[in-house]
Amino acid sequence: MDLRRLILVLTICSALIPFANTFYAGYLVQRQQLIDNTLEGHYAYATKLARSTDDFLQSALQQLDYSAKLLGPHMGDENYLSQEATRLRLQTKSFNSVTVLDHTGYVLATSPDTLQIKGKTLKSANVLEALETKKPVISSPYLAITGNFIIFISQPVFAADGKFLGVVGGSIYLKQESMLDTLLGSHFYHDGSYVYVVDKSKQIIYHPDGKRVGERIQNNAAIEQIHEGESGQVPLVNSRGVEMLAGYAIVPSTGWGIVAQRPRAATLAPLNELMRSVLYKTLPIAIIMLGVIWWSARRIASPLRQLANGAHDMDKPETAQNIQSVKSWYFESHELKKAMIKGIGLLHRNITKLREDVNTDPLTGLGNRRHLDAAIAEFQAQSIPFAVVALDIDHFKRVNDGFGHDAGDEVLRLLALQMREVSRLDDVPCRVGGEEFLLLLPKAPLHSAAQVAERLRALVESTPLPAVGHITVSLGVSAWPDSDADIKTVFQQADAMLYTAKRGGRNRVAIYGHNVSPTTQPAALI
Repeated sequence: MDLRRLILVLTICSALIPFANTFYAGYLVQRQQLIDNTLEGHYAYATKLARSTDDFLQSALQQLDYSAKLLGPHMGDENYLSQEATRLRLQTKSFNSVTVLDHTGYVLATSPDTLQIKGKTLKSANVLEALETKKPVISSPYLAITGNFIIFISQPVFAADGKFLGVVGGSIYLKQESMLDTLLGSHFYHDGSYVYVVDKSKQIIYHPDGKRVGERIQNNAAIEQIHEGESGQVPLVNSRGVEMLAGYAIVPSTGWGIVAQRPRAATLAPLNELMRSVLYKTLPIAIIMLGVIWWSARRIASPLRQLANGAHDMDKPETAQNIQSVKSWYFESHELKKAMIKGIGLLHRNITKLREDVNTDPLTGLGNRRHLDAAIAEFQAQSIPFAVVALDIDHFKRVNDGFGHDAGDEVLRLLALQMREVSRLDDVPCRVGGEEFLLLLPKAPLHSAAQVAERLRALVESTPLPAVGHITVSLGVSAWPDSDADIKTVFQQADAMLYTAKRGGRNRVAIYGHNVSPTTQPAALI
């Protein structure tokens, strides 16, 4: 991974991860707060409805109690009983129907008359309970002989002497419109929440969906708590498999449970919409910032990338110029650029020095055999003709034996200087052995090479050396391709001419294809 991508990834991660973490943490906190507030609100609402329902039931009992006191002296007056039943039903609309029974359960009067139970004896468990207890009773829901699913609220009727005469009761129809239905159905929330009521046996006695009245609920956490007589709040999955947030409370006088609940999805929907809105509104800025980060990363990384490419190609001649053109606009890249330019200069100097050391004889400073081979290869590749002058110091062993190796080394160094004096800029002087030397003369014909060889011979002979005195050299000359088309053969010819000069008396120049001539007759050499 290069620096640009690294900066881009790190910057995006450093921005995106905290944002995502904050966004998600904020969502979780708000979601939990919303759930808690919903649960608390539904619990408070269920508690309020439970109190209101209890107040309604107590009010209904008071109404019946007042009517029971009025009915005591008139239990034998059928007309009065009928009028009182009608008054009681119509006065507050607390009851769907009102019934007056004697102590045996015989119906003395009803309102409305459409019930068609007057003159009949009722034997239902709830009626019998009211007759047997002779106390105020709020019955459990039951199916009456009229076919209605009802709650029967009753008060005992006593004579002045305390004799039990019967009961007066009001019925609330759970599957029809009633005062209880109005009380529980007056729900002012439009957020998907609703209320239902169950009795102690887990049976629904009120539900917005009237078809569910009478249904028994199983596997519901809120209903189980109501069955235990507890109020509270709980997230749950209802009998229809829907996640709900429920608050529930007990009606003290009956043990009924009122449940106010709302689907969890409906509760969280506004939050989800809010978070989507926040995300959509921050997305354009995030895209712009991403572009700025990408551009900045590219600007920052560009000089370093160019410097890195330069470092990869540091051995190439044009690298220094390429690095020099890099726009290092900040401190670190500028300093790195300076260091690299300095390092490249040092490297090239070292490389040049190393190449010179590899191709140079350390004693004389002339080219060595490797340098000679490279020059030959270049001349051959470019088809450049050249002449070869092979030379050797006459009686060099006597110099070493008579004056020592230091004097011998000095003689070699002086001969190298003299070879350079007679050489052109493009000529290649080399030391190929102890006292053996070669001089390559590019584009020089054989007779010109012979003249150079003669000048060198004369220069060496006429130059006195400290301690040693005068020395002489023998030289052999050949040319490529004039002497032969094979380069190896040309060098062999030059070497053969060298030994021919030595055999001819030394201190001579021998030219391939010519007789060996003494140094006193240089004109014959050409």
